[in-house]
Amino acid sequence: MSLKHAAVFLAALLATPRPVQAHPAPFSYLDLHLSARGVAGTLVIHDFDAARELNIDSVYGLLDPETASRHREALLRVLSPRLSMALDDRETRVIWGALETLPERQSLRLAFTLAPEAKPARVQVRVRLFPYDPVHQTFLNIYEDGALVQQAILDVGRPTAGFYSGTTQGRVAVMRTFVVSGIEHILIGPDHVLFLIGLLLLRGSLVKLAMIVTAFTVGHSVTLSLAALDILSPPSRLIEPLIALTIVVVGADNLFVLRARLDAAHKAPTDIRAWLAAGFGLIHGFGFASVLKEFGLPQSALGWSLFGFNAGVEIGQLAIVVAVAFALRLLALRRPADASRLTWAGSIGVILAGTYWFIQRTFFPGG
Repeated sequence: MSLKHAAVFLAALLATPRPVQAHPAPFSYLDLHLSARGVAGTLVIHDFDAARELNIDSVYGLLDPETASRHREALLRVLSPRLSMALDDRETRVIWGALETLPERQSLRLAFTLAPEAKPARVQVRVRLFPYDPVHQTFLNIYEDGALVQQAILDVGRPTAGFYSGTTQGRVAVMRTFVVSGIEHILIGPDHVLFLIGLLLLRGSLVKLAMIVTAFTVGHSVTLSLAALDILSPPSRLIEPLIALTIVVVGADNLFVLRARLDAAHKAPTDIRAWLAAGFGLIHGFGFASVLKEFGLPQSALGWSLFGFNAGVEIGQLAIVVAVAFALRLLALRRPADASRLTWAGSIGVILAGTYWFIQRTFFPGG
């Protein structure tokens, strides 16, 4: 069932006669309208919830306009701290307007506007209207210039939602947010960083290193997009151990190449690091996607957010590659014997770390 159909069905439930004691439908409705004049909206709440928060015995009494008007200020004191909105990352004051009764829906509707009076690039909403009810949900509808552009259901498990406008400023805000997120993820992800370092330990020409990095980029970009769009999304309990195994394989391949180089009777083995980077990049992409999903993809700017996150990952990845490759190159020029020992020791360390993560993620997940 689509969100629109669900909303219609639930609205019908709200309009169904029921006993005063029962809570027929624990739902609220929040509509936001973005335009050049700023942001305005309405909040529709059930009379049952309002009466309970105000300690009013007669639920139906709130459907009388005069009675509802008398309780408006008290109701706003309850609801205002539980609804917060930020425009362009700045907390914004909600300016409440008229309170209207909706007898046919057994509900109350509050109008509001947000300051300042300008169309924002980004809107963030946080809602937790009725904490006493753990199953209460708020249906969020966002309109831009009169067109419905995003819907979401907010509850105790997901109290926040974000929206990026279709303006140039909105696209810039998407890029800024997701580029930073991509950079942070690659820099604080020790398994991804170690995988990259393992690929670089054998060094090589600038062209060779560029091929390795490009192959890894292509690999993880494909599966990141597939998983983020819910086209193909393997469970993390499978992907996380596989990521650890890719690290072990890279370290083992390094040792194989180093050993072969010591044997003058055999020609140097083929450098397969670019192939490893491409193939294993597919696995790492699923790992990136799990983080991106937790962060939340704005449906209104799906393509831009994916592009921004990928760009951020590449920027962070490039910073790692440049720093590590430069350090290894400098060491090899000045102290070649130490560089060789570092390659051996580093490859063994990569294998040990990957083995540890594989055991941990396979037999002690979540530990």
